Amino acid sequence: MIMSMPRLLYVPTILVALTLANAVLVLPTSAADGLLSTHRISATLANEAVAAAVAACAAQGYGETAVLVDADGVDQAVLRGDGSGPHTPDSAFDKAFTSVTFKSDTLSMPARFASEPGPSALFTKVPHLLLLGGGVVIKSGDEVVGAIGAAGAPGGDLDDACAKAGLAKISDRLK
Repeated sequence: MIMSMPRLLYVPTILVALTLANAVLVLPTSAADGLLSTHRISATLANEAVAAAVAACAAQGYGETAVLVDADGVDQAVLRGDGSGPHTPDSAFDKAFTSVTFKSDTLSMPARFASEPGPSALFTKVPHLLLLGGGVVIKSGDEVVGAIGAAGAPGGDLDDACAKAGLAKISDRLK
């Protein structure tokens, strides 16, 4: 003789199954799909930052170019200042790219890599890495959201100061 499940047990089992299925369907799409939440610097802020960096160097008599890259190292804003050399757009990009790649300002990198010889080999193998001051990482809290690179002043420390002036212009709005 075949026994069937009593009706009272069958109905709650279906309700439990439907409740679980509904819970899965209500999960946020990003969590269900495995997507990450990231922050981006707006075009307005990016343009303000590069303009402030170029202006800071111009006030000291230097023809400067500033480039802001996003967290992926893609250029987002570029401003080539009056009188800046033809090499400065590439140098400024490379400094920003290096800064965002290593999540660190480039001014401190030569000393850091002198004591860590392994990573310094990358600078001969990977394009766009440049070990000169003037690349400054941009963070929102602990998250790296980009970097600004500056080139054209007669020294990496001066480029670094101009890049930091660009960051200072927007830092209060990166929260």
